[in-house]
Amino acid sequence: MCRKGHCGNYFRMVIANNPGQTAPTVHPDPWETVLTDGHASLVRARRVFRYLPSEPRCKVCNNPFGGLAGRVLAAAGFTPSRKNPNLCSRCCDALPAGGAEVDVAVLFADVRGSTALAQRGSGLSASDFAALLNKFYVAATRTLLRHDAVIDKLIGDEVMAFFVRGISGPHYRRRAVQAGMELLEAVGYGSDEGPWLELGLAVNAGVAYVGNVGGAVVDFTALGDPVNVSARMQQHAASGELLVASGVADELTAQRPRRSLDLRGYQRPIDAHVLGV
Repeated sequence: MCRKGHCGNYFRMVIANNPGQTAPTVHPDPWETVLTDGHASLVRARRVFRYLPSEPRCKVCNNPFGGLAGRVLAAAGFTPSRKNPNLCSRCCDALPAGGAEVDVAVLFADVRGSTALAQRGSGLSASDFAALLNKFYVAATRTLLRHDAVIDKLIGDEVMAFFVRGISGPHYRRRAVQAGMELLEAVGYGSDEGPWLELGLAVNAGVAYVGNVGGAVVDFTALGDPVNVSARMQQHAASGELLVASGVADELTAQRPRRSLDLRGYQRPIDAHVLGV
């Protein structure tokens, strides 16, 4: 359940941005509504904001914090939240505490050989290595936003994103796989020049807890076994491979080779399809 006043604030924000709409009926579980049925205003905002530069962005609504667009939107209250700079103050303060258990698709992408690249003998300076990772972050962000992903984390040489029906649309599982394939293309796989960065990816799906987690510092994230499995699957992906767990989007992956993965901490192997560009 939402905390007193928070749901009302969220829905009032939606109405304020869409004056032609009437007040929606407040569902007894607002997180269930947002994550499964979707919020038309939120989805529209994400699709508009993703075309505005610059990074970084609010994880929920895609509002840019940097550049001219960020300065203009800051005047309307879309500033980084003090509780979590990865969320704008409107989303962080308006969305209620807690979350809901919903089906999600989770994507992990990891740069292969990043440790060697960062070492002095690689021929790359520290600033060159940072520039390479920043180029990867830009490519990953643009690709994932096109598929309405929630970009959860950009950590070192790794990206985590999740796709949920209420934000990414009814084909969220399929979009996770398509985003993974497009990210391989974005770093050069399948091109005449070859990849400018070696990447391995994995996509898994299942019921996870999605919502605002934390106290003094709040984060909008996904937690649970599907997330852990996807992270461990990614460790088995070779350069240029996207591993997709069976059952995620079989209409896209059924004809692709299969591989049995023995994941750390899991007694039974995971059956996965192997995709590449």
